[in-house]
Amino acid sequence: MPVEPAIHPTATSDSTQSDPSTGQLSPQFIDSISSPLTLKPEMNVEGATVSELASHANDTRDIVLPNQTEHVSQIAIDIGGSLAKIVYFTSSNDIKGGRLHFKKFETEKIDECLDFIAELVEDAKHIDNRNEQVVKATGGGAYLFQDKIAKRLPGITIQKEDEMECLINGLNFFITEIPYEVFTYSETNPMQFEERTQDLYPYMLVNIGSGVSILKVTGPDEFSRISGTSLGGGTLWGLLSLLTGAQSFDEMLDLSQNGDNRNVDLLVGDIYGSDYSKLGLKSTRIASSFGKVFKKGVRQSQDAFHAEDISKSLLFMVSNNIGQIAYLVAQQHGLRRIYFGGCYIRGHPVTMNTLSYAINFWSKGEMKALFLRHEGHLGATGAFLKHKPIRRARHSFSYSENFTPQIITGNPSNVYGVLEQTKLELRSKE
Repeated sequence: MPVEPAIHPTATSDSTQSDPSTGQLSPQFIDSISSPLTLKPEMNVEGATVSELASHANDTRDIVLPNQTEHVSQIAIDIGGSLAKIVYFTSSNDIKGGRLHFKKFETEKIDECLDFIAELVEDAKHIDNRNEQVVKATGGGAYLFQDKIAKRLPGITIQKEDEMECLINGLNFFITEIPYEVFTYSETNPMQFEERTQDLYPYMLVNIGSGVSILKVTGPDEFSRISGTSLGGGTLWGLLSLLTGAQSFDEMLDLSQNGDNRNVDLLVGDIYGSDYSKLGLKSTRIASSFGKVFKKGVRQSQDAFHAEDISKSLLFMVSNNIGQIAYLVAQQHGLRRIYFGGCYIRGHPVTMNTLSYAINFWSKGEMKALFLRHEGHLGATGAFLKHKPIRRARHSFSYSENFTPQIITGNPSNVYGVLEQTKLELRSKE
């Protein structure tokens, strides 16, 4: 099985420092995906938009590439401990250009995932049999399942890519090239899109998968893992599987939407009867997660508590800890922009608000929690771009776009709630 070694991309000395107003791709991002292994025909992202179509409530929306007329044959997969994420391109029969698609499978169903890729490979042969069929694989599962992948995809070139490199490449792509991608979130100001920026660095990426990795990024090929925690999405998923009847992560998020953690958690008000004003602690602040479960001399039964309340409490517990760890690490390294990625978030309002509140509270408003609409597919997208670099984009942003939904309703796993229910095709200014 051909294996492509992981290589840190190297910036070229003659990179063009172009003005963003010209529509040229940012030099930072060109550098971030340049390497001897990516000298392939370029992919055109001029006019890229997030699609208005979503086939299912919890699907990640496609990215429309109206000027990519050449078929792109590679497929990328990022296999984590809990989920496997796929990115692939299809040409359109009825309109010019094509689309980038994003799909995910539970890792325990890896056979279904590989069957899906095999179908994509077979379909691609009917479209373009001249180019080599390549699958870019990243994440721990690229190594864990390498024999299974090779057996299920005979004759296909499998190229492994470094997981952290792919995360950064993917994130840089979304930050610089896709309009209406990055946003902030809070209960009082539900969704505010960030201006597209060419001033990327430095920033911190908190990638929340089964566990959490925290990366400091200071340049297109300059990053390091500066911290992390085993308390992540896998922790929440595992505990909820034990304590509730939910069968999937999205079902667990559904339960938490209707839960009341005050029936499970011990609050400051339960101890002091009011706010603890001297320390700035409101009566509603959690003093002890699951603190009300324990009662001396009483053997508690799981049936004594509602699954919805347990789900809300655990979601707060995990998210609050991740948010506080992220703040402490960012403070230690002098970073102000904190991007949250990984399939843990899922556009869930409670999760995003909890992370935002933690960052804002501990930093006294000096740091910002930033979210992405395609946050779960950073690694797979970065791997996809390793094989075929992008050419140019033409986006112009001079403002922040605000979106304030009236009420967050429906399935919380719906990617970014009310926003994804709109019928608008979100485009950049001409």
